[in-house]
Parts: sequence; structure tokens; C-alpha cells
Amino acid sequence: MRLSPYAVALALALATVSSSSIGQRPDAQIDPRSMALLRKGEALRAAGDLGGANDMLETALALDPRNRAAFVALGRVAAQQNLPGKAIRFYRDALVLDPNDVAALSGQGEAMVQKGAVESARANLARINQLCKGGCPASATLAAAIAKGPPAPVVTAQATSTVPPKGEEDKTQKQQ
Repeated sequence: MRLSPYAVALALALATVSSSSIGQRPDAQIDPRSMALLRKGEALRAAGDLGGANDMLETALALDPRNRAAFVALGRVAAQQNLPGKAIRFYRDALVLDPNDVAALSGQGEAMVQKGAVESARANLARINQLCKGGCPASATLAAAIAKGPPAPVVTAQATSTVPPKGEEDKTQKQQ
């Protein structure tokens, strides 16, 4: 009986301490070494060294796979290297960590336009507009990319490709 107040106080203190770490943003717990490598990678990307930037950013993710900003930066590097499929995958990895990341949604939408998936990019733009009530730069950037449309080689490839009707797919496979 005499120790009951102390036990209750200790239990309350432990509950408070353990719940404070749960409420933190995921980015607040990123390894500082990973964040330093992210900054180095961004500097290399800005300087035009895309290979070095890619290496730094991948190392940052190896140190801490929860570094969402590194996924976004890798997506930017892949987009600059004209690898839209790879960029889309990196942006999707960032969106797994935070589905409301406006930068990742915008970058993914731009990569989708570059690949020719304009309707999917429009879905990303709608999501960004839901998140940014007053309009944000990411929304304007993605809207401009959608208005510009996919690059000419992608449009030409889409126009010349033919898809056989559903029943004829099986016939061509049986003939081979």
C-alpha cells in the first residue's frame, strides 16, 4: 500500500516517455549520416554529376531505408537520366513511406507524363490539389508537364503500336 503511489507515478512516466516517440514524424528519426549523404548527393546532382549523386543517395538509403527524401532525390536523378520507369519506382517507394508527400506525387506525375501515362499523372495532380488547398508550386509544375504532354518519341510509339483484339492473342500464341 505504501508503494502504490510510487508505482502509479512510475507507470505514468513510462507511458508518457514511450508514447512521445510514437507521435514523432518519421523523418525526425532519420540517421544523421544518411541525411549528410543526402545533402552531398543533392549537391552532386546540382553540379551535374548524376552517377556520383546516384551513388551517394543509394548509400544514404543503405544507411537508413526510411529516408524518404533520398527516394525523391533518386527519382529526380533518374528523371534527369531519362529513365522515367526507374523514377516512377523511386517516387512510389517514397509514397509508401508517406502517401501525402507532394514532392513525390509531383515528381511521379512528371515521370508518368514522360513515359506517356498522362491519365495517371492527372490522378496525381488531383491528389496534389486535394492536399494543397491554396495551390502549390508542385501542382503548377505538374499541370505544366501535363499540358506540355509526353515527348514526341513516346507519342509516335503509342500511335504506331497495335494491340490485337482479345480473341486473336490466343491464336497468335498457338501458331508459334
